Amino acid sequence: MDRLDAMRVFVAVAEAGSLSAAARRMRAPLTSVSRKLGALEDELGVRLVMRTTRKLALTDVGRGYLDSCRRVLGEVEDGERLAAGAQAEPRGVLSITAPIVFGRLHVLPVIAELLAAYPALDVRLSMSDRVVDLVEDGLDAAVRIGVLADSSAVAIKLGEVRYVVCASPAYLRARGTPETPDDVAPHACIMFAPWSFRGRRIAIHARLAVDTAEAALDAALAGLGLTRVLSYQAAEHVRAGRLKIVLAEHEDPPLPVHVVHADARLVPARLRAFVDFAVPRLRARLRSIRDIAGSSRSTRSR
Repeated sequence: MDRLDAMRVFVAVAEAGSLSAAARRMRAPLTSVSRKLGALEDELGVRLVMRTTRKLALTDVGRGYLDSCRRVLGEVEDGERLAAGAQAEPRGVLSITAPIVFGRLHVLPVIAELLAAYPALDVRLSMSDRVVDLVEDGLDAAVRIGVLADSSAVAIKLGEVRYVVCASPAYLRARGTPETPDDVAPHACIMFAPWSFRGRRIAIHARLAVDTAEAALDAALAGLGLTRVLSYQAAEHVRAGRLKIVLAEHEDPPLPVHVVHADARLVPARLRAFVDFAVPRLRARLRSIRDIAGSSRSTRSR
């Protein structure tokens, strides 16, 4: 049995979630994929996956072995590229996850630049507000907003974002500008995220409740009231003067933004390329968002 080939099959099966999907990904016969996976389990003397009628699920041993396989295959891949003199050109598939709105507004444009710079590199960008397990979901890296849980993952700080309260200039002219959190009570509010100032939750009159930031911003642009969103979600409208940030000096502490990846010891060339390329660009984008939010705070303090 070719152990490396069997490990590649196992990784493909784990990432694809089924034998048939792995076979399609590898462009190999289903029988061949099934046979190699079975031979690997026989060789190791353990069950790596549990087969169900719908999909495959990794056993506890399988999850641990998957991490080891990725490390070994990544090291072999990098060694082969180094020997071939191709280390300078990252190639292969890079899998990344990011929050939905931040991913669309900021990560995707950087990925577009990355793809133009590295023609041999392919990217799978999954945008979700759910925190996923990098190893379990077969991801190279994640962009995460908020305080990180204790983890052995490598975290590179990009900057910070904050929750801001904003409204259209027309609404503020008609209803007045709140100066303190207590002034919010009589205002019409668009509920998207919980309202708090410096850690103190406040009650609001939610004339409209929505479940996406885009809807909250559209409602604010239409003059329906105040809304509370993350600074990067409102930045474009604030920059254009369509929305105005209020109560800036009363905001909650900022939330950190990180790029996270699983292992510092054996980083594939494709991941190194992403980190080296994306980190400075995402930091610059976050600085521009901070400057917009900060300008409202300094204006109020004069």
